[in-house]
Amino acid sequence: MITRDDVLSARTRIAPYIRHTPLLAAEGLWFKCEFLQKTGVFKTRGAFNRQLAAQERGELDPQTGIVTASGGNAGLANAYAASVLGVRATVFVPQTAPAVKVARLRGYGAEVVQVGTEYAEAYAAATAHVASTGALFCHAYDQPEIVAGAGTLAEEILDDAPDVDTIVVAVGGAGLFAGIAASAEHRAKVVAVETEHCPTLHSALAAGEPVDIAVSGVAADSLGARRVGDIGWNLAQRTSPTSVLVSDEAVVEARHQLWRDYRIPAEHGAATAYAALTSGAYVPAEGEKVAVVICGANTDPATLV
Repeated sequence: MITRDDVLSARTRIAPYIRHTPLLAAEGLWFKCEFLQKTGVFKTRGAFNRQLAAQERGELDPQTGIVTASGGNAGLANAYAASVLGVRATVFVPQTAPAVKVARLRGYGAEVVQVGTEYAEAYAAATAHVASTGALFCHAYDQPEIVAGAGTLAEEILDDAPDVDTIVVAVGGAGLFAGIAASAEHRAKVVAVETEHCPTLHSALAAGEPVDIAVSGVAADSLGARRVGDIGWNLAQRTSPTSVLVSDEAVVEARHQLWRDYRIPAEHGAATAYAALTSGAYVPAEGEKVAVVICGANTDPATLV
């Protein structure tokens, strides 16, 4: 469904609009510092790829604009991309979305509609809005152009450190995982990390098919999809990632360590990847070269202790 060719096409398309984020050498591993991306999150890559590709095809009316549903980060990315491209943006978020993200959405000029308590409820409202207005829908994680854009992150990792053996990434709906898996296929292993309270991919792998799950916990605002995306599931079947779970406590501690040791302001969803290593949920082999994706920093600075 998605291949490295799609990722490479996305890389060319979005290059003028995004940052090639640094790869930081830490003790025995690399940190992909995607928290330094524009809007503070990797989703800016997919947002630009989706909107620019639609613009190329004549499918994007600036007045009708784009619509997205989000726990916060996909909304930020798409609202920012729309503001750069001169396009109207409407973003549906749960009422539980962090206030810092809602404020930034409005700062990008987006119309923000808060609905329900979970991403799934915001998604239902967004799709109804699309049906009534004809706006371009930008999925948070399960559209080919969104996934291919996210995968450009892995291209940068393997350009900057070609000897990386393993890329460790947090999983929510699995769009970032899918993009990385497509880019790194036959080049690097992918470790997919989820919290015990948001295990969409892990549950699908156990069941042999995507299943609906209940979501909660510290990372639910960014990793709180109820079901793994179809594209993520396809890439998981194709590439056989290593899937691990971490506790909320491990995520909180990993987030504290990132701030204390490296001054990296990770949100809980972004710290989930690092928690796989700090908790021992994933133990690299001797000599294994590991890159950990720190995918977002849209968090309240007052909580970084």
